[in-house]
Amino acid sequence: MNKIIATTAALCMASTAVLAAPTAATIITNNDVNAVLKADPIDDHTIRVIDMGQGYNMSIAVVSRGPTGGPPRAAPPPPKVAPVPCGLKAAPAGAKLSPESSIAHDATAETYIVIKGAGTLITGGQVVNGTRSAPDSKVTTTLNGPSCSGKVTGDFVETPMKVGDIAVIPAGVPHGWTSIATEVVYLSVRPDPKHVLPPAGFVFPALKK
Repeated sequence: MNKIIATTAALCMASTAVLAAPTAATIITNNDVNAVLKADPIDDHTIRVIDMGQGYNMSIAVVSRGPTGGPPRAAPPPPKVAPVPCGLKAAPAGAKLSPESSIAHDATAETYIVIKGAGTLITGGQVVNGTRSAPDSKVTTTLNGPSCSGKVTGDFVETPMKVGDIAVIPAGVPHGWTSIATEVVYLSVRPDPKHVLPPAGFVFPALKK
């Protein structure tokens, strides 16, 4: 009987914790965004991770991408484990391939809001001869959770994007950029219902006081 009572109490407490919602808004200023971009102008950066209540967190990021075909970013450190293949092993004969690589995230959706520059967003299709993000990579641990990257084939769409345009990308849908003349900068809103991203309270180092 005591065990049943204790279990019931624990479940009630857990239910209350899940339903408890924050009582204040989180403000990310334009100065915050610019400080992150100043710290590293060309990259994908998580600004903050916020407890939304209801059992899930929300990650807010800013991403800046340079011109298509421009100088490559510094290579990430080599993975500690051998790369794991993902996606289709090969494209069907005669199938069209995307001009650039895309990425699909297992568990996180994204909403892109373009705030500077322009480019063409590739969405949809299937990754071909892709590579899984390494367990210790920034993509997996901080940005998007486990993901699969590579060129895509199939029914993908190429959409020109400019300032003010918004794209909502469900989890599992490949997406990437091409035809960037100078740069494209966008905010990315990433709900994290499966808790694969950093815990609530994460703040980009340059913003820590």
